[in-house]
Amino acid sequence: MELIVFDLDGTLLNSSGQLSKFSQDTLAALSKRGIAYTVATGRSLHASRELLHGQGFMLPQVFKNGVMIWNPQSDAYSHQSYLSLDEIKHVIEAALAQQLSPFIFTFEPGNRHAIYHGPLQNDLEAMLARQFVDQKGVAVRALAQLPAAAEITNISAIGMPAAVSAIQQMIHNEKHLVAYVGPAWENEKWRWIDIHHADASKGGAIDILRQQLGLTRVVCFGDSANDLSMFARADEAYAPANATAEVRQAATAIIGHHDEDGIARFLRERFL
Repeated sequence: MELIVFDLDGTLLNSSGQLSKFSQDTLAALSKRGIAYTVATGRSLHASRELLHGQGFMLPQVFKNGVMIWNPQSDAYSHQSYLSLDEIKHVIEAALAQQLSPFIFTFEPGNRHAIYHGPLQNDLEAMLARQFVDQKGVAVRALAQLPAAAEITNISAIGMPAAVSAIQQMIHNEKHLVAYVGPAWENEKWRWIDIHHADASKGGAIDILRQQLGLTRVVCFGDSANDLSMFARADEAYAPANATAEVRQAATAIIGHHDEDGIARFLRERFL
């Protein structure tokens, strides 16, 4: 069995965070031909569900950069890598010191998700909090309500590059943590940072899917540093023209820009 694995933001999705009609039609054609595909994304399930609904994503899906693998057939997670409150306590302190509000994502009893955040520092953070509230199945609460025994999937923040870089540097020597940084599509002047357990990666999730699904080949697409571990495990790895220099260098080949349906056009030439 050959499996195609897509990153979402900056890859399969355009710069507006949407799946174009051309890409939707391409996925429908792949599904009709019986060609298997799934996603490996830094997004959560709840931030991806609406985008993926009706697009033929029937196989296990990788969320939060490999922290969680969700099986749509059983509507349950088959794999999780959690952080302890002790492991992220100083990360929270560092974010607050940089005048950024940390957003802490948890998995709670009853297959529920919750997001806890500190005092909101600006309009962009307030907008993000409202977006989280709008996601079905996600509770949004104040940081002071975070349970001591919370099962934490990841912690994120958004802000100016210097502030985000300061947090990233602090994480560098923490053996249990890994941080990914990238441009924020909400505001081109800002950067995202996402921190999770060092044992979790897209590459590790690909290894699990190989075992679960009996895969013989993996073909993947990605654009950012969090895709490099997946590139290393795949048989073929393709980067859109907008990918970072490091990712383009690691790719089997560079294909079209994500705002020009580069992945979908490649898929039509290769598989359809």
